[in-house]
Amino acid sequence: MENNKEAKVMGINVTASLKHSMAICDFIKGKTIEHAIGELEEVTKMKRAMPMKGEIPHRKGDMTGGRYPVKVSKIFITLLKSLRANANNKGLDIKNIKLFAKADKASRPRKSGKYGGRRFKRVHILITAK
Repeated sequence: MENNKEAKVMGINVTASLKHSMAICDFIKGKTIEHAIGELEEVTKMKRAMPMKGEIPHRKGDMTGGRYPVKVSKIFITLLKSLRANANNKGLDIKNIKLFAKADKASRPRKSGKYGGRRFKRVHILITAK
């Protein structure tokens, strides 16, 4: 039985880095859809750094370390726009819903092609609005 008070969007086998995806999930968790899209657009324009953990150089402002994951931010923006459409379709109030985001490692396809080919990074992304 499906719950009518939440909307979901899934990105299956997205070609993106798991580390960047997890950082963006932590970044948008608890925010509204419009606020998250606005901040991710600033990341794509390299106006705002994404806080990340690990041995990453410091950035201006209050964060300890950060990067500009432009490619993954664009993927998340398209997923958030799809989530906004799903929420509108279910009749949810977009201004009052909060985001929950999760990124998991996906299976990597078998190497194929001459000389072994390449294995790209894959990730599953789940974004829920409640």
